[in-house]
Amino acid sequence: MTLLHDEDLASAFNHASRSYDTLVAFNPGYHRDLRRSARRLGLPEGGRGMRVLDLGCGTGASTAALAAALPAAEITAVDASAGMLKRAAAKPWNDSVTFVHTPAERLAEAGVEGPFDAVFAAYLIRNAANPDGVLATVRDVLAPHGRLAVHEYTLSGRATHRGVWTMVCGGIVLPVATALGDGQLYRHLWRSVVDFDTSDEFAARVSSAGFDHVRVLPLPGWQTGITHTIVARRALDAAAADR
Repeated sequence: MTLLHDEDLASAFNHASRSYDTLVAFNPGYHRDLRRSARRLGLPEGGRGMRVLDLGCGTGASTAALAAALPAAEITAVDASAGMLKRAAAKPWNDSVTFVHTPAERLAEAGVEGPFDAVFAAYLIRNAANPDGVLATVRDVLAPHGRLAVHEYTLSGRATHRGVWTMVCGGIVLPVATALGDGQLYRHLWRSVVDFDTSDEFAARVSSAGFDHVRVLPLPGWQTGITHTIVARRALDAAAADR
């Protein structure tokens, strides 16, 4: 199958936004694991005085995870899908959370400018037409030594984990999504995981994009070997060191 990208993917998410939270509820540990990944940013004092970018916030699950882990941080949440963002923004938030409609690749055009102390990206980068371009954008908006946490379906490379992913999608997710009229999107989401980097390959991609201290951290439960948190730090380049 041909994967969806850019406007087609945003349109598919717009249509799916009405039932997205319902489908997410079928995934045990979904919100718990997002909170775990948010805590893995390791920001001190609940993020007091810090700016955090939630890249690809969807209906706000990742934003809620950040708000729980970093209650004192200023959070800017962005998404390319107007439908998903509308549902996120309609939920109750404190004044430190701001939502902006923009693709990850066009942050500056939407007025989203760094430096950010941390960037959190959940279930986003594998869906980008140009993952390396997104990582370059993330690096550009991070302060020197700013932290990155990517919460992503990145398979371990073992056939067992690939099989579990395909079984869960084929046996549970796709039938429900198809009944709701969103089969094309969820077929894309299944395939995008199978076709994307393994966790180690993605860690190498992050390192090549100008990050150091890159680590691949597992998540528990059925998602072991399927979903990982990849944490990293923006490398201090020579130009930054001279300032």
